[in-house]
Amino acid sequence: MKAERRHAARKIVDTIHVAELTSLSSYSVIAREGVIVDASQSGFLVKVDRTSLVPKEYRENLSMSNLVGHQVVMYLPQMNLDLDGTITRADHIGKGRFEIAITFSADVPEYWRGCLVDLLPAPGEMGKEEAAMVLPIGKRD
Repeated sequence: MKAERRHAARKIVDTIHVAELTSLSSYSVIAREGVIVDASQSGFLVKVDRTSLVPKEYRENLSMSNLVGHQVVMYLPQMNLDLDGTITRADHIGKGRFEIAITFSADVPEYWRGCLVDLLPAPGEMGKEEAAMVLPIGKRD
């Protein structure tokens, strides 16, 4: 049987910096930084550069599949917000970059999820000053 997948309208967002993607099971940092590239009411997609990965085995390996199912928390400095969820996918997309799909925790109300997605800036909505504060992660694909 195929795993149940939630589908929600995705919103491409301007670069939102993620600081310290941390595993809640071991309280160890998985990645020092990354960027959210799209979001929906069910979750969000984070791009992480290999050099930002903290555990040596992830930096030296092209597979992070053992992270699927891990509960994680991350900090969004631009919004002064902590987000938590569960990793549903972690794929190497080439050139030393990974895409990590994270679904919101079940205890996060759907209304709040929708409000958060609405507040995330679309490409070009952030001013030059705010955009300069974000650490770039390669080119957007």
